[in-house]
Amino acid sequence: MSQYNKKTVELESAANVLKLLGDKTRLTIIKMLDNHDCCVCEFVEIFNTSQPAISQHLRKLKDAGLVKETRKGQWIIYSLNKSSDYFPLVEEILSHLPNQDFRLKELEEQGLRISCE
Repeated sequence: MSQYNKKTVELESAANVLKLLGDKTRLTIIKMLDNHDCCVCEFVEIFNTSQPAISQHLRKLKDAGLVKETRKGQWIIYSLNKSSDYFPLVEEILSHLPNQDFRLKELEEQGLRISCE
């Protein structure tokens, strides 16, 4: 794609997105969602932190339009919002980060990977 075809975002909006991704937990969540949809309960186990703390991170990412949620019964499944105006910016950042699939693999090995279906 040439530089003329790329969609640009407002500088202030981009700064807000980058500020959100400046938090290691949120950046890791976004990287994990790049390959897998996840439930809050999985992030609670992976980050060994409280459900309210994880929910707060996800709410900030959702409010910015970076993630979306889908309800499956009593569960809420989070995924990367690839239709967001900010997705090309986020995608570029994610392309420079190491894969985080090992975190979900460790959960599976511990019998803690949740199937919220």
